[in-house]
Amino acid sequence: MTRKTFVISTVAVAATLALAGCTSSSFPTTQSSSHTGATLERHDFPSHRPAPRGPAAVISGPITGGNGVSLLSGAIDLAATKYTQNEYFASGTASSFKSIGTQGAEGRWKVAPKDQASYRTRIIVRRPSNPRLFNGTVLVEWLNVSAGSDTAPDFTYAGSEITRRGYAWVGVSVQKVGVTGGTGIVQVGQPTGGLVGTDPARYGSLHHPGDQYALDMYSQISRALRRPGSLDALGGLHVDRMLAVGESQSAFQLTTYIDAIQPITHLFDGFLVHSRGGGAIPIDSGTATSGTSGGVRIRTDIDVPVFLFETETDETLLHYYDARQPDNRHLRLWDVAGGSHADAFILGGNAGILPCNGLVNTAPTHFVVSAALAQLNRWVRTGRAPDPAPRMKVALVNGAPVVQRDAAGNAIGGVRTAANNVPVATLSGVSANPSSVLCALFGSTKPFDAATLTHLYKNQATYDRKFARATNRTIARGYELKADRAAIIAEGKTKI
Repeated sequence: MTRKTFVISTVAVAATLALAGCTSSSFPTTQSSSHTGATLERHDFPSHRPAPRGPAAVISGPITGGNGVSLLSGAIDLAATKYTQNEYFASGTASSFKSIGTQGAEGRWKVAPKDQASYRTRIIVRRPSNPRLFNGTVLVEWLNVSAGSDTAPDFTYAGSEITRRGYAWVGVSVQKVGVTGGTGIVQVGQPTGGLVGTDPARYGSLHHPGDQYALDMYSQISRALRRPGSLDALGGLHVDRMLAVGESQSAFQLTTYIDAIQPITHLFDGFLVHSRGGGAIPIDSGTATSGTSGGVRIRTDIDVPVFLFETETDETLLHYYDARQPDNRHLRLWDVAGGSHADAFILGGNAGILPCNGLVNTAPTHFVVSAALAQLNRWVRTGRAPDPAPRMKVALVNGAPVVQRDAAGNAIGGVRTAANNVPVATLSGVSANPSSVLCALFGSTKPFDAATLTHLYKNQATYDRKFARATNRTIARGYELKADRAAIIAEGKTKI
């Protein structure tokens, strides 16, 4: 996969049409603290949720041959972080589903099995080389396929937190385009051949019956991780908690999973739903563009924590605003001011390859993703929910959701970092080139001129002091992590 293909593959949303048109116990609300060490996480508050019963995938492998593992790991050097990476086959017979009644906006969907079909796909397992460093939590990421090939945006955003805190991470190739090819939503060149076409020597035995079976495939593979058969892909790690994670199109799929499948399987201990739109994928596996409309909410009777992470772009362009709902004992929403659906961090320093006007979004959203993961894991582990976060101010203007902004053009309200509270630029989820499908998802950055910077901060020492203090406040609120403080300060360095 070329670097350009990878960059555009991180965009996981039906943008073309968007532009055209825990347990049942109570979770008391308390102030969140910073993340604790791996061994304390695992042993202080082990989960008592039994391994759910039901059909499980057969895991075999590890996969060898061909060109090697087909999935980049972002900026994370797995060897340097003392993580192992292996690939396995996962096979079985999955069910599709049919709706019982209507798929209403309240999210209380009822489904029943429909047809059955065999599948053979792959999973990627990244885990600590030393089992003693495992923190007890497995993250199962629904890999994104919007460009016609698998990418792992949540591992890319939160990889530093994942590896330093000892999570096990499993990426699941669960959609047909990623396995056997086809046309992606954000297409790069010609339709891809998926894993099979890209590396037939390694993946030629894979087959996928269609995305209507993806929900059950995801369940069966996750069940096999939690209750392994003859081959344990996690290498004998004792699983205390299992969290489902997914970004963009994958988040649309997880919305459907939460509303229709989790109440049947009770498989996951929590969900990180990152950058969903206002809809959800229909049970009959309609197009992913359905995920941007319909105002579908998370069902209020869900029995495990659901953490929703939304940016300015998601609220407006993807119409998450239509699905906004109050926090409850099992749901929290973080609206990230200044954030965009995709940004400069996901590009890995290669923002210049995008044909967008001006700078794409440079907000430090990746640090907030890491904090969201830490907050969710703590919530599941201890039962203490994060404090409700302030909502971004959004208003309907001529029927369309629009982020409300201050005199400098920055969003009002929401989860805020020092980049918002001690600004040196206008950070926006709105692109300077909104006519481009790709650029519309990458937002924009408009740096303040020298005169404005001098007026705001007088000198370098004043800016540095204010930025550091604002970062400390953000960390104290739980929106960024103490472990990232030095990196946040370094990234926020601006010459005044």
